[in-house]
Amino acid sequence: MIANSHTLAALRERWLARRDELRRLHALVDGAVLCDELLGELDRLTDATENEALSLTRAAAESGYSVDHLGRLVREGKLANVGRPNAPKVRRSDLPRKPVRRLASPAAHSYDPSTDARSLLARRGE
Repeated sequence: MIANSHTLAALRERWLARRDELRRLHALVDGAVLCDELLGELDRLTDATENEALSLTRAAAESGYSVDHLGRLVREGKLANVGRPNAPKVRRSDLPRKPVRRLASPAAHSYDPSTDARSLLARRGE
C-alpha cells in the first residue's frame, strides 16, 4: 500500500495549504516555477502508484482478470513476480487490462413501423 503522504488526497491538501499561505502573505510567485513544482509532485505520485506491488487478489480487482489467471501468468513468466515465490505480487504498471465489454449499440437501421407503412402504401398506389 502506498504511504499516506503519497496519495492524491494528501497532495491536494498540501497544495491547498500552500495556496492559503501564499494568499495570506500576498506572495507574488513565478507561475512557471510553481507549476513545475506541482507537476514534479504529480509525476512522483504517478511513479509511486504505478510501481506499487499488488497482491494477486488486489491485482485481480484492478485488472478484471481472475486471481488464478494472474497466478498462471506469473508462473509462466509472462508477468513479473515482485513478491516472494509463494506470495507473488505484481507491479500495477505491469497488469494486463481486460477489455471492457460494451453492450451492443442500437442498430442504425432498426425497424420503423411508420416507414414500413408508408412504403406499403406507396407500393399499393403504383
